[in-house]
Amino acid sequence: MVSDNVAAWLLDSDPALRWQVERDLLAAPEQVWRATRARVAEEGFGARMLALQDATGQWAGGAFFPAGFDFDTVEADGQPWTATTWSLNSLREWGLDPAVLRARRTPELIAEHSRWEYEDLPYWDGEVDCCINAWTLANGAWLGVDVTRLVDWFADHQLADGGWNCEWVEGSTRSSFHSTLNSLKGLLAHDSFAKTDTTRAVRRGGMEYLLTRGLRRRLSTGEPVGPWTNQFRYPHRWAYSVLNAADHFRAASLVDGTPPDPRLADAVEIIRAARQSDGRWLQGPRLTGRVWFDVDVTEGEPSKWLTLFGTRVLSWWDER
Repeated sequence: MVSDNVAAWLLDSDPALRWQVERDLLAAPEQVWRATRARVAEEGFGARMLALQDATGQWAGGAFFPAGFDFDTVEADGQPWTATTWSLNSLREWGLDPAVLRARRTPELIAEHSRWEYEDLPYWDGEVDCCINAWTLANGAWLGVDVTRLVDWFADHQLADGGWNCEWVEGSTRSSFHSTLNSLKGLLAHDSFAKTDTTRAVRRGGMEYLLTRGLRRRLSTGEPVGPWTNQFRYPHRWAYSVLNAADHFRAASLVDGTPPDPRLADAVEIIRAARQSDGRWLQGPRLTGRVWFDVDVTEGEPSKWLTLFGTRVLSWWDER
């Protein structure tokens, strides 16, 4: 599924990406990709992010937003991506060994110093936003924090259609593609460390919500929910796309030991059609907002991250 030229291009990258290429695309021996993965803490993106952690165990002095953030600037400047939650998300997704952060007492320091901007709630308890709670669940499970309360929270806040919506606090009773995918990711991350009957059941409902809609269509009319489903970007942050969703279903199938669901077919062909003739995928419109440093290319350029995701989704699907 990957040519020699594209493989060489992908391997010439940061350890955070390279170990995944070795494992998922090139079937390198485990000792090879694990050795590359261990370098995430020592060089490149991972080492740079670790160097930005402050004495309180946080990044940018805040839980979801930097300390002292002027919320009136969100609409003009975009969401900043530098605070603790976003930084932990990146390190986890890049494959950092959680022992590195545990050695720094990061879970304890965050518990002591970090509070949510919403009602000053304790960090590891989560708050009311589905996406925020999903990232807290994933990061807590990764770092060995007891976040079982959040597993129960997702079971209690699953909507009748099987998914979730961050606007449930405003009275919404219909699920959101974005909120549902992020919730599923958090639950799957927890299952990777400690699978439970509860997480299996609630994940099944959320997956059905997306699958019955072909990852991109309204259940009522069959029409696409919006052009954003076909806009592929990295970093994903909170944003939904069929590539982001299909890569999650691939990861879930590996954890659960299940084959690809046939209802993914339409989404997979959209991903295939976006592949350029040289085997690469192009960066889409990136989300605006302050970052610590760039980890991928600008819009319209060939993206190594998207090429990794697209290639491994197609390989998984075509080998079913």
